Amino acid sequence: MADYPILTILILLPLAGCLCLAPVWNCRKSVRPLALGFAVAELALAGWLLLTAPGMSVAPGAPAGYFLWEDAAWIERFGIRYLLGMDGISLLMVGLTAFITVVAMLVSWRGVTERTALHYFLILLMESGIVGVFLSLDLVLFYLFWELMLIPMFFLIGIWGHGRRVYSAVKFFLYTLVGSLLMLLAIIGVYLVHGAGSGVYTFALPLLARAPITHAAAPWLFGAFLLAFAIKFPLFPLHTWLPDAHTDAPTAGSVILAALLLKTGAYGLVRFGYPLFPAAARSFAPLLMALAVAGILYASWVAFAQEDMKRMVAYSSVGHMGFVALGIASWSPVALSGSILQMVNHGITTGALFALVGMLDERAHTREVAAYGGLWGKVPVYSFFFLLFAMASAGLPGLNNFTGEFLILAGAFRTTPLAVVLAFVGIILPLVYTVRLVQELLFQTERQPLQLSDVTLREGALLAVLAGIDVAIGFHPKPLLDLLTVPVALLTGGAP
Repeated sequence: MADYPILTILILLPLAGCLCLAPVWNCRKSVRPLALGFAVAELALAGWLLLTAPGMSVAPGAPAGYFLWEDAAWIERFGIRYLLGMDGISLLMVGLTAFITVVAMLVSWRGVTERTALHYFLILLMESGIVGVFLSLDLVLFYLFWELMLIPMFFLIGIWGHGRRVYSAVKFFLYTLVGSLLMLLAIIGVYLVHGAGSGVYTFALPLLARAPITHAAAPWLFGAFLLAFAIKFPLFPLHTWLPDAHTDAPTAGSVILAALLLKTGAYGLVRFGYPLFPAAARSFAPLLMALAVAGILYASWVAFAQEDMKRMVAYSSVGHMGFVALGIASWSPVALSGSILQMVNHGITTGALFALVGMLDERAHTREVAAYGGLWGKVPVYSFFFLLFAMASAGLPGLNNFTGEFLILAGAFRTTPLAVVLAFVGIILPLVYTVRLVQELLFQTERQPLQLSDVTLREGALLAVLAGIDVAIGFHPKPLLDLLTVPVALLTGGAP
């Protein structure tokens, strides 16, 4: 396996799909299956890695924990390398990316009727950028892929969005631009400070992490990284771009935004922020915990008041990602494993909820809760899946979100019991607004005579797969947690 550049293939395969769309650009019937074919091929490769990873040993020349490794000189004069690596954490994130990309393509199968080729081109381009983010171990390479994944989302919201799509796209772009500039400044700062101290000027994470930065500038550099990643999280109070982006994005955009783009901020903090600045991270931990708990409580409260289902799910995302932030801030092995698992759980559950809201919007052309009622008797299959994913999002035991949140709270309780007690209230609040949504949508008397059809075979099959993963992780998360054991132990061994 080491003879093949599998990590490079994972990045280039979606780009190859982009190129192959060119000859059939104006043929809608050919564009969709061709793009889906490349997405499925990426998913098959990621799935094969998930199945074979437990038997892999450390790759030659790689640090402990990395079973796939690619390293080549790129711009040697400035210490920039083409450095990719895969451990259990990045494998889970790449697998999630490949799966959600297929989901995003299938949910927009009939809904996108204009500029179809460009739509699928942007999704594949974004997939390549996100996979690159999860595999890069050189800061410059990471930054380039970070930028690559954001541009397609700007166009997806601006071109295929609804309502104030231009406003939401520009707002998303401005927040992203600020975060990117902060990250770029921090990357240059790390390069100069580390080089001045060690005599080795490099952007490679393994070399940088070998001698963590303890310079007086460390809190400022970590603060810049934290702000850049917190915008993408989104961490309270930097979350205000998210509800607008979700509300006006097309269904595929909302699915990718919630399931993947939010995870890149948390991943960046785990992969780069804490290993590079362990002392500064320890000093920032109380602030991060306070913001995480505030986000959980605030987002849950605001979600309860929403009448637009997309905004309700968007605010619930802010709350769920607050739990992820809490687990990272505690930096204990159990809590950190729970946070990484919760990133996968949130991607599956919230992606499914956005897909379900999009299906309803396609049929009735409204997302207002007040427009619906009595769906259980009208569209029973749709209602069953909506109830299942709503309960998963609320943290019902036996479903996936419960597992992640339980690990986070159990792991963080030893170090910060007060934060955990407050966060526990954040588990109860989502249950309140979820019950309200389910009651009004599914069981309350019908308020408008809407002509709705139940899910199609394509939609039903897609929802069944998502539900199967939800239940499987809820009852048996061990295979995923086993993948995290070594990398989490290595990360927490020398950090706060």
